[in-house]
Amino acid sequence: METSTTPIVTMATSEQKRLIAIHTPNKDTKEEWVQWATADEKRTSTNDLTFDQANRILKQLGLKEHVKDLWSKFDKKNAQHMSILAILRTAQWTKKVNGKEVADLDVLDHFLKTKSPVKKPLKKMNYEETSKVIHSLNQSVKWIFSK
Repeated sequence: METSTTPIVTMATSEQKRLIAIHTPNKDTKEEWVQWATADEKRTSTNDLTFDQANRILKQLGLKEHVKDLWSKFDKKNAQHMSILAILRTAQWTKKVNGKEVADLDVLDHFLKTKSPVKKPLKKMNYEETSKVIHSLNQSVKWIFSK
């Protein structure tokens, strides 16, 4: 079953917004770029941009696109990391990729950056830190299914 939660949207980074501001000649031009990227005439601030929309503008300006800083990168040989993926599937935090149901790493990334008891990338956590994250995710699953 696909997750019923709203997809996690990564907003533009401060560096992306800074580069857009520097490389547009004036405020009106910057606002037009934002309107173009968002396909919304009401949106004129770079704060309205998602990460991907900001990258589209950077590419059109002839600048290098940014790469997401994913905290959810995992080691498939690490049993704790595989446990986390299983918990994501149990919680139905999944998405379809090439016709297959897989754990939604964007949800995990958002969790690690906002609600996790250990706020650092998964691959940089030690055994004890990863155990805390697993416990927290398990508590979330219990809460989800107790509703």
